[in-house]
Amino acid sequence: MMKLAPYAAHPEQSRGRRFKEETSTLRNDFQRDRDRVIHSTAFRRLEYKTQVFVNHEGDLFRTRLTHSLEVAQIARSIARTLNLHEDLAEAIALAHDLGHTPFGHAGQDALNACMKDYGGFEHNLQSLRVVDLLEQRYAAFDGLNLTFETREGILKHCSIKNAERLGDVGQRFLDKTETTLEGQIANFADEIAYNNHDIDDGIRSGLLTIDQLMEVSLFKEHVLKVKALYPDLSQKRLVHETIRRMIHNLVDDLCRTSLSYIKVSKPKTVDEIRLNGPMIDFSIEMAEKQLQLKQFLRKSLYLHPKVTEMTDKAAKTIEGLFKVYMDDINLIPSDYQSIGREEKPRVIADYIAGMTDRYAIKEYEKLLLNQ
Repeated sequence: MMKLAPYAAHPEQSRGRRFKEETSTLRNDFQRDRDRVIHSTAFRRLEYKTQVFVNHEGDLFRTRLTHSLEVAQIARSIARTLNLHEDLAEAIALAHDLGHTPFGHAGQDALNACMKDYGGFEHNLQSLRVVDLLEQRYAAFDGLNLTFETREGILKHCSIKNAERLGDVGQRFLDKTETTLEGQIANFADEIAYNNHDIDDGIRSGLLTIDQLMEVSLFKEHVLKVKALYPDLSQKRLVHETIRRMIHNLVDDLCRTSLSYIKVSKPKTVDEIRLNGPMIDFSIEMAEKQLQLKQFLRKSLYLHPKVTEMTDKAAKTIEGLFKVYMDDINLIPSDYQSIGREEKPRVIADYIAGMTDRYAIKEYEKLLLNQ
């Protein structure tokens, strides 16, 4: 690894793990965090969890797993450009969706509604819960026992009420301080990845067209450049080349803008980063283009009748399963019920959130349709 900036997160200066462990002579602590995430059960399950399209709708659409890998690649590239710790940025990126329910945001919204009288449900908090408690792999502790820096990066946002009960990792929301630059990077890498790759999935599904996307300035700018250079390109290659250039443009703008903020603030340590406010961001012009893209995708893809039809079915599945398990908790495996000794609704939420799309559908059919 190249020489790190003094304000990067340094593993030897980490605030440590919740349970003390011997350090490795072969891997730094952030590498070990990344490796633990990759080997976790929750990470493998992401292969069968929805990004936009329900898993069984087609094999070529993105899943939470492929999305997480794309986020990690973008985060690592940005971290390298800014001389930050690539392993930490990658670990946060790979772990950021571990707590996502089946059926994407529709599943989260449905489970949150089921849990409204029991503390609610939020996938960002659930990702932290997965790495802190729900993974059952090690003899000496529950969870993955990740470093503080990876855990705080996973927790992108948090209410004051939740922050108060989370201890050290929630303190920054009470103090109104920032996470490391590596944590800030992972958040933007997530946004860059899902916005641009949802365009690809939207076109492949037939729900979006290039003509529609011409109203999005960032897409129009790059598709016209590609057409001028390669006038006979097939639509498939045209779309890929355009999206590739859009991602490069966004990453380049983010790196240049962030470096300008860093030069002004002149931080000398990671603790100064925490106190100086956010330093990773797009330029004003690019932020406006990115916002326009997000608004277009919401209107034209996420709220498309065919997508909402899928999400309505997803919500019905989650709600049905929650009610069945509330009526009979013994339908959940006994070893799962013993994790953390939580109240029944939280046990059920943990169990449902851990399901893949196909398993949730199978359970719904078995418990509610085949009676």
